[in-house]
Amino acid sequence: MTGPLIAPDALAAQLGDPDLVILDIRSVVDGGGRAAYEAGHVPGAIHTDYVAGGWRVKDPGGGAGMLPDDADLAALLGGLGIAPRSHVVVAPAGVSPGDFAAAARVYWTLKVAGHDRLSMLDGGTAAWTRSGHPLETDLRAPHSAPPYPVARRDAFRAVLPQVERALAEGSATLVDTRNDASFAGEEKSPVAARAGRIPGSLQQEGARAYDRAANRLRPPAELEAAFPVPDGEVIAYCNTGQQAATNWFVLSEVLGRPAIRLYDGSLSEWTNDPSRPVETGRAATD
Repeated sequence: MTGPLIAPDALAAQLGDPDLVILDIRSVVDGGGRAAYEAGHVPGAIHTDYVAGGWRVKDPGGGAGMLPDDADLAALLGGLGIAPRSHVVVAPAGVSPGDFAAAARVYWTLKVAGHDRLSMLDGGTAAWTRSGHPLETDLRAPHSAPPYPVARRDAFRAVLPQVERALAEGSATLVDTRNDASFAGEEKSPVAARAGRIPGSLQQEGARAYDRAANRLRPPAELEAAFPVPDGEVIAYCNTGQQAATNWFVLSEVLGRPAIRLYDGSLSEWTNDPSRPVETGRAATD
């Protein structure tokens, strides 16, 4: 096994392993979607569209990017040929912070489902080609596999009652991973009913973890300095639980922090009930 990030050369050495499952998650939002996959992909990769492939669902309670239920998750993973023994490598396009966040969200979903043999392709498909490795255009269908035996690990996920308790009791640090204007309530996502943040939140913008020049995650030492989050339980959120997946990945998987949770309901769920408070204004500075 590798760590949470696998370099292109290390992945190339594993091609042909019958337990290897490479998920090309490119969507029309990031990386060109199915058309880009058909034009060229890491050899052996199968395509699963992050936006349209069932990785997130809308909840009647207002959450716009919720984790699927166990039955749907089992069908999704099994349909992609993933079994407990599989080494799954999530391959983003390698083109933007949002694309990285989508890959981190897929990685998180697999982790919550109970899957451990898991990596993300460092720098995505773009880094694969920059490293001199060829792409293929053969269209790969997943190997048949039964529904995945989901063994949900809720230690990685925060649900609404836990967020409410964190706010009321201070039992966890709430980390808003959006940009300054969103944090201050000066702009609002269409999926949120109200502008602002969960009161008392810290801001740690997820995009700061991404090196835009290299189109990959920053080195661990830089991430440690860029994410000064207090010890103890942390709940990361954004609007739909995508951007916050970057912060979860950095803190939990790269820096090895325990008790890091992702609130997939995020502000799309939190702001849906007008009785839940929001806070606006720029954060105080020393």
